[in-house]
Amino acid sequence: MSIVISNLKGVGKDVFIAENVVIRRPHLACMGSHVAIDFGFYCTTKIEIGDYVHIAPYVTVIGGENGLLKMGNFTNISVRGNIICGSDTFLGDGLITAPGIPHDLRDKLKIAPIIFEDFANIGADVTILPGVTLAQGSVIGACSLVTKDTEPWTIYIGNPAKPFKMRKKERIIENAKKLGYEL
Repeated sequence: MSIVISNLKGVGKDVFIAENVVIRRPHLACMGSHVAIDFGFYCTTKIEIGDYVHIAPYVTVIGGENGLLKMGNFTNISVRGNIICGSDTFLGDGLITAPGIPHDLRDKLKIAPIIFEDFANIGADVTILPGVTLAQGSVIGACSLVTKDTEPWTIYIGNPAKPFKMRKKERIIENAKKLGYEL
């Protein structure tokens, strides 16, 4: 399957979308400039992508038509990232959400946006749960589970993800300014 860029709600310049990318709701997808989305990306939600963004192979974004993934400028999702913008609560209030099950018999859903502020990045095999905001410059280490908002310019690791150490920001911001970004 191939995404037709002209079907997207909005798109900047220098956008690369690989073959075998599935954006289930292209009319709800906006992308800035200098964006690369690699093979195997699967998205069921609304997406808003800034400039200088990379989405690596085999990334999944789920949450249906009411979910939202918003990625600021200079952000990244590494290989096999799992962005969960909506999920059953699994508390026993009903059956799981599945085809054919009437809405009044289904479990409660938690649907909340996931936001990557500018310069936020995640490593390989990271899972982010509904409603999380990755603060400016925060980074999530490989194989981590993110259940809560992060603090700016902090590196997180683990399951659940916890602060590990601070990230240097001066050179990053200086380089972004060279590309015309004022922060």
